[in-house]
Amino acid sequence: MIKNFLYLEGAYLILGLFALLITIFVSTRPFMSKQALKKGVSGVLLVVFIMVMAHYKITTDRMEAVSIAFHKNLPIICESRARRKVAQTIFIEKANDWTLKENNFYSPHYNRKFFIARCIVK
Repeated sequence: MIKNFLYLEGAYLILGLFALLITIFVSTRPFMSKQALKKGVSGVLLVVFIMVMAHYKITTDRMEAVSIAFHKNLPIICESRARRKVAQTIFIEKANDWTLKENNFYSPHYNRKFFIARCIVK
């Protein structure tokens, strides 16, 4: 569970840390009030926490919906990062030899996997 959280939210946690470091730097300048550090850090932490948790909830709910739809043999649309100019999406269906293992779609017709978080139900 924590590995999945860090994998999905790692970039946003790094961006939040960067925002926190900027807040600390700015709020410790001599022209800032004595309460600026406390207010700034608590505000940034609150906003980052809310945004990261909301994104995680939305992403995991979508992943669950995609998984359920796949097992019901509904078509899934996934982002293909292999080709940026042509065919940026790929259609995945259980009937077309696709399998779902550990949050990744696999097919004998493709040499790469597709992460379920980059997919939606058609």
